[in-house]
Amino acid sequence: MRVAWFPMIVASLAFTYGPAGIQAASFLKLVGSLDRLGGLFALIVIREFAPLVCAIVMAGVVGTAICADLGARRIREELDALMVLGIDPIRSIVVPRFLALIALTFLFNIYALLFGTFGGMLVTLSNSEPLGPFFATYFTNATTIEFAGLAPEDGRVRAVIAIVACYKGLTAKGGSEGVGRAVNQSIVITFLMIGAIDYVFTQFLLATNPELSQVR
Repeated sequence: MRVAWFPMIVASLAFTYGPAGIQAASFLKLVGSLDRLGGLFALIVIREFAPLVCAIVMAGVVGTAICADLGARRIREELDALMVLGIDPIRSIVVPRFLALIALTFLFNIYALLFGTFGGMLVTLSNSEPLGPFFATYFTNATTIEFAGLAPEDGRVRAVIAIVACYKGLTAKGGSEGVGRAVNQSIVITFLMIGAIDYVFTQFLLATNPELSQVR
C-alpha cells in the first residue's frame, strides 16, 4: 500500500480526466449532450479504466517488487536453505505474497473507481456544467450487472499478476542480471495477459448481457 497508493491515484485521474474525459466532453459538447458525460464515464470507469489502471499499477509496482524479492532470494540460495531446514518456501513465502497482492488489488480497485469518477467530475466542472446531470446519467448506467462483471475480471487479472511475478522470481537464475531479466519478462508477460483477459472477458460480458450495449 505504501508504494502503490500514489501511482494509483495519479494514474486513475490522468487516464480518466486526460484522454478519456477531455475528448469525450469535447465531442458531447459539440452535439449538445454534455449531460450524458456521466453515463459515458460509468461505462469507461467501471468496465474498462478501473480494472485496467489497477492491474497496470499493481503489475508495474507490486508485481515487479515481488518478482525481484523472490529472484534475489533464489540467487542468494535462501530458498534452498529453507528447504534444507524443512520449511516449504511456497507455503511460507510465496502464498502470503500471492494472497496479499490479491487482497490489495481488490482494495485499490475501489480507489480506481472513486478517483476515476472524480476525474469525470473535474471534466464536468472544467466545462462549467453542474454535477447533477452527471450523477443522474452516471447512476442510470452504473447497474448491478456492470459491478458484477467487474469482480470476476478483476479476480482473474489479480491471479495472473501474482502467478507470473512469483513464478518468474522463483525461476530466476544468472546472478543479479538474471533477476533484472526475470523482472522485465514478468512485466511484459503480465501486460500481455492483462490485455488478453480484458478483451476476452469484455466480449463474453457483452455477448451474455446484450442489454449493456443499449443507451440508458
